[in-house]
Amino acid sequence: MSASLTLATPEHFDRLDALVAAFHAEEGITLAPDARRDGIMPLLEGIPHGAAYLIGPPRAPIGYVVVTFGWSVEFGGLDGFIDEIYVRPGVRGRGVASETLQSLPRALAGAGLKALHLEVDRTKTSSQRLYARAGFRGREGYMLMSKTF
Repeated sequence: MSASLTLATPEHFDRLDALVAAFHAEEGITLAPDARRDGIMPLLEGIPHGAAYLIGPPRAPIGYVVVTFGWSVEFGGLDGFIDEIYVRPGVRGRGVASETLQSLPRALAGAGLKALHLEVDRTKTSSQRLYARAGFRGREGYMLMSKTF
């Protein structure tokens, strides 16, 4: 199974939207279709704040990953945050997510990215192991905090 990455464009919207909807259903994320579209389309249209990649063949992707971009003085420049990563349940356990998490940072480093971050559910130990194998580490003494508005 190949975890090749394709930068998603507007022509990929329907395929990506179906994958995002499946991920959100699995995770219990409630988002209206119009709001989901508003979150996806700017990424596909080239907004500089992030990018969406299809995993696998673009005509029949087996997953996706969304990376958002920011700036960090601490890390010395451009940093990224894996906002969402999803692999279809039928192909999980075949190394697709691991391959994606290994190749994505290399590709982004070539574009000047200095650090890549992600958030993981404290109860999902299998996800934590996956991320640890890919080189992600918890930052001692740090905790992600959010405020929505």
